[in-house]
Amino acid sequence: MGKYFGTDGFRGEAGKVLTAEHAFKTGRYLGWYFKGMHTDEKAKIVIGKDTRRSSYMYENALAAGIVSSGADAYLLHVTTTPCVSYITRTEGFDCGVMISASHNPFYDNGIKLMNGDGEKMDDELQDKVEAWIDGDPAELPFATGDAIGTTIDYYAGRNRYIGYLSQIPTKSFENCKVALDCANGSSWMIAPATFNALGAKVFTINTQPDGLNINKDAGSTHIEGLCKYVVSSGAQVGFAFDGDADRCLAVDENGDVVNGDKIMYIAAKYFKSKGQLPSNTVVTTVMSNFGLYKALDKASISYDKTKVGDRYVYEDMKAYNHLIGGEQSGHVIFRKFARTGDGILTALMVMSIMVETQLPLSVLAADVTMYPQVLKNVVVDDKDGTLDDPAVQKAVSDCTDALGDNGRVLLRKSGTEPVLRVMSEAGSDEECEKQVNYIIDAMKRSGHLIEVRK
Repeated sequence: MGKYFGTDGFRGEAGKVLTAEHAFKTGRYLGWYFKGMHTDEKAKIVIGKDTRRSSYMYENALAAGIVSSGADAYLLHVTTTPCVSYITRTEGFDCGVMISASHNPFYDNGIKLMNGDGEKMDDELQDKVEAWIDGDPAELPFATGDAIGTTIDYYAGRNRYIGYLSQIPTKSFENCKVALDCANGSSWMIAPATFNALGAKVFTINTQPDGLNINKDAGSTHIEGLCKYVVSSGAQVGFAFDGDADRCLAVDENGDVVNGDKIMYIAAKYFKSKGQLPSNTVVTTVMSNFGLYKALDKASISYDKTKVGDRYVYEDMKAYNHLIGGEQSGHVIFRKFARTGDGILTALMVMSIMVETQLPLSVLAADVTMYPQVLKNVVVDDKDGTLDDPAVQKAVSDCTDALGDNGRVLLRKSGTEPVLRVMSEAGSDEECEKQVNYIIDAMKRSGHLIEVRK
């Protein structure tokens, strides 16, 4: 974790934590850095943004920094994070930049950097950007004369992405009624256009972005609106995206939520039945529900567990050649088609499986029974010291033994705060609460506990 760039970019309150100057300096360094890799042509950096009011400010600042260092800036304008990833890797760009704070409210924003393969930028280069922001080196040369870069409108890239998505399903969606909640964000044009191109009858909500309403009571973080809309509209299925559309949650025909864990199971089971899951493995994070693992065991599908964050999921998938992975929140990665979570692609995959199997989503998801979960954030005096404490370790072991095959406990560190997250999954909320409190009591008796946050 760097000073500014975390696992999902440089994110914070616009104008306060993340300023236009930060964006300009980021563009300055990227333009200079990638210009140094070319001798007879200019470096090319592509930029996308979501619908936040501040995204336009950062787009201009980034582009100004890039061209003033002698590279060309290509503007996709409002588009999704996976679109930037796709265009970066297929159109020969040196680097991709997405301006978005994902599922956060409008007053936050972020800068996500991608390498030439459309993957999240490596820490080494992000560390260099951070050092430059903080004054090391003190100066970088400005381009002059015809060496100054050009800013280029690149709407065509967004259209190519829609065309790419549209050719992935092998069957038409004709006669399929689909409801889309676009969160007043990046997907508001792209998602309906893609489903329309495939012949679906599309119903939409939250497709009127005004710069301030992104994610507001909308999208994957407020899916209750889509649940009601699917039932009232008579749709067969609904899909909810977040602000930059790298997440997708689904709603079945009864108005029940189908989360990322269930989506991964549906996809893995289907592809295995077709002989298209060569590693027979799904990559999850440690926060995936115990019910997913039980269902995968029953289906004889293996799984890996990574730290929380789709970055770590992708790294595991790439290292071991796995094709499906993701998070319960709806970051699902289909590595054959994308280098990042792609909400619209995820929706297309679920819709395709429904069309191929002729089964409703409720039936496809029925094998996964989600276990109740209780998670408490505990402030401690020393995270590592608490984790290493024999009494705390014994408490975790006691809970694990007590639950057996009917649940689990998990103790993990926050990456940014003096907090341990204590989680339990079991057959009832009462049992979860009992196990979590048992571990917290051990922390208290050992003198590590400061407070339990509400």
